[in-house]
Amino acid sequence: MVTPLFILSLVVGYFLVLLAIAYFTGKEDSNESFFKANRNSPWFLVAFGMVGASLSGVTFISVPGWVESSQFTYFQVVMGYLVGYFVVAFVLLPVYYQNNVTSIYEYLNTRLGTNSHRAGAFFFFVSRVLGAAFRLFLVAIVLQQFIFDALGVPYELTVVLSIVLIWIYTQKGGIKTIVFTDTLQTGLMIAAVVLSILYINQALDWSFTEFLASNELMHYKQVFVTDSLLSRNHFLKSFIGGAFVTICMTGLDQDMMQKNLSCRNLKDAQKNMIVFSFVLVVVTGLFMLLGALLYIYAQREGIGIPLMDGSPKTDLLFPEIALNGNLGVAVAVTFILGLIAAAYSSADSALTSLTTSFCVDFLGIDKRPKEAQKTLRKKTHVGMSVLLIIVVIAFKYVLDRNVIDGLLTVAGYTYGPLLGLFAFGIFTPFKIKDQYVWVVVILALVLVSILGTTDAALLGGYELGYELLPLNGFITFLGLILIRRK
Repeated sequence: MVTPLFILSLVVGYFLVLLAIAYFTGKEDSNESFFKANRNSPWFLVAFGMVGASLSGVTFISVPGWVESSQFTYFQVVMGYLVGYFVVAFVLLPVYYQNNVTSIYEYLNTRLGTNSHRAGAFFFFVSRVLGAAFRLFLVAIVLQQFIFDALGVPYELTVVLSIVLIWIYTQKGGIKTIVFTDTLQTGLMIAAVVLSILYINQALDWSFTEFLASNELMHYKQVFVTDSLLSRNHFLKSFIGGAFVTICMTGLDQDMMQKNLSCRNLKDAQKNMIVFSFVLVVVTGLFMLLGALLYIYAQREGIGIPLMDGSPKTDLLFPEIALNGNLGVAVAVTFILGLIAAAYSSADSALTSLTTSFCVDFLGIDKRPKEAQKTLRKKTHVGMSVLLIIVVIAFKYVLDRNVIDGLLTVAGYTYGPLLGLFAFGIFTPFKIKDQYVWVVVILALVLVSILGTTDAALLGGYELGYELLPLNGFITFLGLILIRRK
């Protein structure tokens, strides 16, 4: 019997393992170790660990839950991801290593000016807070529904406990600790999806090949949408949007790039990025297959979509089947360990990157007295933890859509200015009137927000989707041309 106390014991046991890793990797407790891991991380560990950080709880739960409504069309976006990772490896990483940055937004200061630096860091900050909160929210509601409600613990306390645990094991080692914890967490996530597919197929009396050839799977067979360019998930829109999502949410994101910048050199960082990209595509495909399998099993067993606040929540289907679907303790243990790994692999690196960016980009930590720098970093780390707690709690009352869809939609607004700033800096020789950069990025954001909320009927039936991100970047780019120095 899978009881809340049994699940809680798994959480506690897993946390103790993370503490042990933090103990051995956080002995140095220096800013250089916290921010850069002393530029000594093995590339293969970074590559494997980044898979878990990129997947997170969003992919672990939300992608399988999204399969019924979207079928396999999300794979169009994933194919775009692959192209985006190559751009990151061979366009952006050389720029960062050449400029020897701690925060990637320092490049904008060198190339365009102080206001551009602050604008880039600000939009990363907003993007990462919202992105991390999306991911933590998803895991928190699962823990709440299947553990803490039964123990009488309110949702708000669940969130506080989750983030406090992350703060404890990242406070000293920072990115050095995360490189190792992400490796463990990625392994558990991949094991969870593979074992879940295996166990559910056994319950259905299928082999994996029989599942792939089944008539039930054919119900979810659609991958490409090519009938009308007006549709929101048309192949070209999804593919191009996916490429730009990757360029921005990985290549222009301090969270993901901080791991790459901890590698010994550019060549190692590029090897890491290429290997990571192919592994991520394969694993995401497995999650979509798992989603189809979950719906097939639910239909056979008469399992309905779980409710949250009275409304069906497809994100809760995987946990419902894993914990209450009569598949045995092995599936439940596999799911819980995978879920916890997914939660911590994204949240711990987000907390560290937010601390790094705020210290470097806003507080100018390198210009502070040496004896004050570590104290400043630690206080900032606490402050970022409190901020995440507030935002994750707020999400419970405002979020009303599938989390993966919501995450990618928000990215279109918040990462667009970053795309425009970096593209202008890398691909043009111009200087700009830096004092006007805030006007440009805010106007671009307003224009894209108006377009994004415009009724499709007013656009001739054209539904805007993930192409909002490159459109936002393009508008920002044009605005920067207008304020270039003659």
